Amino acid sequence: MTPELFKYLITFSYAGLVLWLSWVGMRRTSDLKGFAIGNKDMSPYVIGFTLAASIASTATFVINPGFVYQDGLSAFLHYGVSASLGILAAFLVLTRGFLRLGEQHRALTIPEWIYHRYQSRELRLFFAFINLLSITFVVLILVGCAILMTGLFPVTQTQALIIILLFVFSYVLMGGTYAHAYTNTLQGVMMLMIALLLFVDGMDYFDQGILSSLQSVSEHYASVYNPESRLYYDFISVFLSGFVVTFALMLQPHILTKVLYLRGEHDIAKFITTTVVVGFCFSLILAVGFYARLAGLDIPNQDAVVREYLLHRFSEGALGQYILTFIFLTLLAAGMSTLDGILVSLSAMVINDIATPLFGGLKNALMWSRGLLILVGVVALILALNPPPLIGLFAQKGVYGLAAASAAPILFGVLLTRPLPAWIIGMAAAIGLAMHLILNLLLGVTNPAVSATVAIGVSVLLVGCYTLVTRK
Repeated sequence: MTPELFKYLITFSYAGLVLWLSWVGMRRTSDLKGFAIGNKDMSPYVIGFTLAASIASTATFVINPGFVYQDGLSAFLHYGVSASLGILAAFLVLTRGFLRLGEQHRALTIPEWIYHRYQSRELRLFFAFINLLSITFVVLILVGCAILMTGLFPVTQTQALIIILLFVFSYVLMGGTYAHAYTNTLQGVMMLMIALLLFVDGMDYFDQGILSSLQSVSEHYASVYNPESRLYYDFISVFLSGFVVTFALMLQPHILTKVLYLRGEHDIAKFITTTVVVGFCFSLILAVGFYARLAGLDIPNQDAVVREYLLHRFSEGALGQYILTFIFLTLLAAGMSTLDGILVSLSAMVINDIATPLFGGLKNALMWSRGLLILVGVVALILALNPPPLIGLFAQKGVYGLAAASAAPILFGVLLTRPLPAWIIGMAAAIGLAMHLILNLLLGVTNPAVSATVAIGVSVLLVGCYTLVTRK
């Protein structure tokens, strides 16, 4: 079998398997609840794998290695170490309380959870609308996947974007959460194999020892804090912001709502262990940024570092081309594993938390939810056709803004049992979002993680002071 024939055969086999899993999911989806969070009958290991694959998306596998290529050890520590600790801390702190409240009120989405916790329809609408900022991450995934597809098939960037959208929508529209979970488990296994393969394969670049090899690029490239970087230059930008923002990012709808898939609190330990172990293995893919730099590759487009490294490393010989095809396909799956989760969450949220409260009960909400998926896809495609430079920073501006707004309301909502007035929660959310955007867009804080961390700190401090003053 020629490498070219193998490429098309394995691609169509993967596509067929995903569509079959989606059809299985469709048979188990009869209403909006089943579409949004399933029917509480999935294994915690499947849910953990699903969540890890959702977290480690195109950003981890395609875009973030470009930051490591550019800024060195400081970027690796930011995305690999501090972010992993943030994920672990978030689920240890929040899972039990969020699941308990979600089961009590049968919440389908984050805004609905906010409504039941704080008894405010206005707050629910506010959170539903700001969650639309997730579309910036949809754009990142589409652009990253398109970059990979143009390296694998003879298609243009625009053609790649359209093909990816049509494929993902075809299986998400059918099965919702079940399609998302089943396909993510398949994609997650593929991602795990490739992350470990690429990490081990490139270890020969560290023949002088890891630190010495990085110092061969430059002293600052091997520094924990890189003074030449405009993004990762001190403790706050490398460690604190990575931990805080990743902790807050676990509050995104397509991530935290995975907790509501669990059958009960007895599944939490298995769920968290699976998520953290698999997620750590995924983060090893960041080392590709080091390998591309040590290989001497000159890559002007930072977003294309992974693609160019893979073409350099595996394009020689038939065996290399077989491996290259499987790796590219897996990286595409990594993007789709997050994209489908965001789409399911967004469509369910718009119907459940915007349309229904504003216009009353909708007949056939499942049909409306699927229809809105198409609208979200069209908007994302328009933005992705002419993406900004450094698509990773563009996505971080929007998604970190969502994290800054959500952190205090969900954190205090889970950890405190006493009632909190909606006005203080709404104020904290608005301040968190506004301060992040002002610092990042107007006041010159280049790293969105730093601006979001400052905003989260102020927001949490506001609610914390209120609870102390009114504790009696």
